Amino acid sequence: MPFDQDQPGQAQSGGARKQDSGPHPVDMHVGLRLRQRRTLLGMSQERLGDALGLTFQQVQKYERGANRIGASRLFHLSRLLDVSVNYFFDDMPADVLAIYEGPGEATTEPVAGFGEEPQARLDNDPMARKETLDLVRAYYSIGDTGVRRRILDLARTLAKAD
Repeated sequence: MPFDQDQPGQAQSGGARKQDSGPHPVDMHVGLRLRQRRTLLGMSQERLGDALGLTFQQVQKYERGANRIGASRLFHLSRLLDVSVNYFFDDMPADVLAIYEGPGEATTEPVAGFGEEPQARLDNDPMARKETLDLVRAYYSIGDTGVRRRILDLARTLAKAD
């Protein structure tokens, strides 16, 4: 059976990675970015599902990478979450990019538009932590831009002291 990129679990042509079952790493990354953005905006899975005409369970499957997000749905998500479509592919780990090696030698160099530098998985990224999301939400809930600026200056000063 020829490789079909829309079927998770099939070996990638070129032999870069064989995956017998489970979500595809790209689908998992896109789902993680979806969850991060939804959480950052303080949006529930149910509310996002309603906006998409889906159940919250379907949103959960997207976020886990269990179900692949089609192009039109990804575009719709980008509009609802106020990000570009590229956002979902930013910071793609080098090992995932390597799956899609071209002709010739394999490369782990990032592809333009998919993050500028190879990075560790987002699970270890401070931007993926709940604490960071809570901090950003609290920061932007402060209406006075002058107060926000002083808080940012304070945080920078404290960071330099470490």
